[in-house]
Amino acid sequence: MPQVSDHTGELNGLPVFWRDAPAPQGTAEDVAPALYLHGVPTSSDDWLGFLERSGGIAPDLPGFGRSGKPGYLKYTIEEYADFIERFLDMLEVPRVRMVVHDWGAVGLAFAQRHPERIERLVVMNAVTFLPGYRWHRTARIWRTPVLGELAMGTTTRWVFRQSTRESNAKPGPMPDAWIDSVLAHFDEGTQRAILRLYRSSPSDVLAAAGEGLRTLQVPSLVVWGERDPYIPTRFAREYADVLGAELLSLPDAGHWWWFDRPDAIERVVEFLLAP
Repeated sequence: MPQVSDHTGELNGLPVFWRDAPAPQGTAEDVAPALYLHGVPTSSDDWLGFLERSGGIAPDLPGFGRSGKPGYLKYTIEEYADFIERFLDMLEVPRVRMVVHDWGAVGLAFAQRHPERIERLVVMNAVTFLPGYRWHRTARIWRTPVLGELAMGTTTRWVFRQSTRESNAKPGPMPDAWIDSVLAHFDEGTQRAILRLYRSSPSDVLAAAGEGLRTLQVPSLVVWGERDPYIPTRFAREYADVLGAELLSLPDAGHWWWFDRPDAIERVVEFLLAP
C-alpha cells in the first residue's frame, strides 16, 4: 500500500500544503497521477483512504486546511482554476487523472481550459456546473450578507455536529474524526473563503462554468451517493450524460459517500489506474 507523505511549499507567496503517494506497484509507467480535489468545508484529509490505494496528489485548496487563507483572494471558480494550473506547474506534473468532490468541481473549470492535461475524470457528488441547480438551505444562508457571517460565528462543535446528521446515510452525525478534522481548520480564513466562494457563484455562474464540459473527450466516471441533501441525484445523471460517463449510483450513501460505502473506493481506484 503506497505511503502518504505531507508537503509544504509556496506558490506566488501563498503557503500551500499537499499530500502525495506513489502509485501502487505494478501500475503502468505512463499512467498520469491522480489529482484529488476536496470540497467545502474539508481538506486533503478527505483523501487519505484513496491516496493509500491509488497514489496521487491531494492539495489543501487555498482558504482550507493548512494552505494559506489570505484576505486578498476572491475565492472564485476562476481563481481556483488558476491555482490548480500553477500548482501542477510547480510540481512539474503535465497530465493528471482528476477526481472532484463537492467544490472540488473547480477542477472542472481547469479541465475545460486545458483538456490536454486530463487523462481521466471522476466526478463525485460535485457542485453542479449545469443549468437548473438551486442552492441548498445552508448555502442560501451563507450567500446572505450578515446572516452568513452570523451563521459562521455561531458554529460551535455541537451545532456543526448536529448539522451533519443529514450528510450521511448512516444514523447520526458524521464520524467524530471527520468533525475533528474540519473544526481543526475552521478558522476565520476558512469561513471567509466559504462565504466569498458561495457569494460569487449564483446559479447562472455555475451553469456558465460548465458550458464546455461536453468537449472533455476523456474516459469519465460519475460516482454519486443518492442520499445527498445538498445536490439532487438528477444531476448525477446529467453529469454522466454531458461527460459521456459511466454512472455508479449508491442508493445507500450520502454526500461523503465513502463513509457509507467504503467498498466503492476500490471502483474509483480501479478506474483511475486503468491503462
